[in-house]
Amino acid sequence: MEDFLDAEGFVYDDGRNKGIIEAVLFAMGNPVSIKELSELLDITEKELKQVLEEMVLEYENSSRGLYLVLFNNKVQLSTKPEYGDYIKRFVKPDSRQNLSQAALETLSIVAYRQPITKAEIDELRGVRSDRAIATLVEKGLIKENGRRETTGRPILYCTSEDFLKYFGFKNINELPELIEFKMDFVEE
Repeated sequence: MEDFLDAEGFVYDDGRNKGIIEAVLFAMGNPVSIKELSELLDITEKELKQVLEEMVLEYENSSRGLYLVLFNNKVQLSTKPEYGDYIKRFVKPDSRQNLSQAALETLSIVAYRQPITKAEIDELRGVRSDRAIATLVEKGLIKENGRRETTGRPILYCTSEDFLKYFGFKNINELPELIEFKMDFVEE
């Protein structure tokens, strides 16, 4: 079977492109860029996005355990969240994988203030963050993002694509708005 152009000039996919996309995403396991997939299939990025949108709907409208995650001009095959309990029971994740309070605080600071240096994180937290930063880098939730052009050229940290995937964001702009809480004490 072949692909044909429809009335609007888009590629009509007989299923082969979808099969290729699915196979590549399954084999890679990691996100694949829209650009790389369009080059592989020899179609435009616009045509590929149309095929991906169709696939997203097909996965959503079925009881299959997988779905497509689209973020930062990349796509990845992932398991549906509603099947997470079954996966956890089967895989029996190690409880040591949970993040400590210090790591969660550090991750929040990096997410909202990125790019940020370790010294700036330490200042905001009021304690050293060496171990928390090392843990977050090791788990792939934050990454080095160059160096600040100041004395000592400290490393800048920012969140990673794994952070976006883990929290279900397409990009960093989807972070919930940070609201400062101020309490006014009223004398009785």
